[in-house]
Amino acid sequence: MTFLTAMGYYGYGYPRYGFGFYWDPTLILVVIGALISMWASGRVQSTFNRYSRVGSRSGMTGAETARRILDSQGLYDVQIRSVRGNLTDHYDPRTRTVNLSQSVYGSTSVASVGVAAHECGHAVQHAQQYAPLNIRSALVPIANIGTNLSWPIIIIGLLLGMSPFLRLGILLFSLGVLFQLVTLPVEFNASSRAVTLLDRLGILQGEEVDGAKKVLKAAALTYVAAAAGTILQLLRMVILFGGRNNRDNN
Repeated sequence: MTFLTAMGYYGYGYPRYGFGFYWDPTLILVVIGALISMWASGRVQSTFNRYSRVGSRSGMTGAETARRILDSQGLYDVQIRSVRGNLTDHYDPRTRTVNLSQSVYGSTSVASVGVAAHECGHAVQHAQQYAPLNIRSALVPIANIGTNLSWPIIIIGLLLGMSPFLRLGILLFSLGVLFQLVTLPVEFNASSRAVTLLDRLGILQGEEVDGAKKVLKAAALTYVAAAAGTILQLLRMVILFGGRNNRDNN
């Protein structure tokens, strides 16, 4: 049961069933988004697990790979840290640190080397002032505020019957969608840089490079899934609330 049915905001022409419940057809968008997310998550996990069992010929760990790549780009001041969790790897531009999960930091697998190289790709982007990365960084606080306030403002609009609040809520949520879209070129570019450097520096060779590509491609699908999910949520908001003022006036 959605918020609309719980609060009694009916009148959308949806069929009514027993006990006062209404079937909201826009729920299919939520289901589609969830299925895409589950598929992407399962794909990255299975691909990473597959290549985590394949050792690299160089015998370099994720941490050693990161250090080699960073030094090759003159980024001697970027630190490498081990963090807890599984696939929690990330680059922090505020502290200029490449943070590698425990399963990546000390592992010599093709998967771990690929992930470590990807995070170094972000460090290189940061050093070279890669425009999409700068835009994404600038959007972080705005997108967080927008997504956190969007639903409360929409609820206020529903309670007060004021369509401007509904439109404002949709606009704020759109900031989160924009963030997800800007994230895509940032992640794809970091992976491209990673594969190029792994090959050029000889850290991975031949089919090992192909394996790293598959790992990073699978990881990129999670960002595509996240973007698709937020777009579907936005579409649902527009369907439910975007034309409310027109419906109320008819």
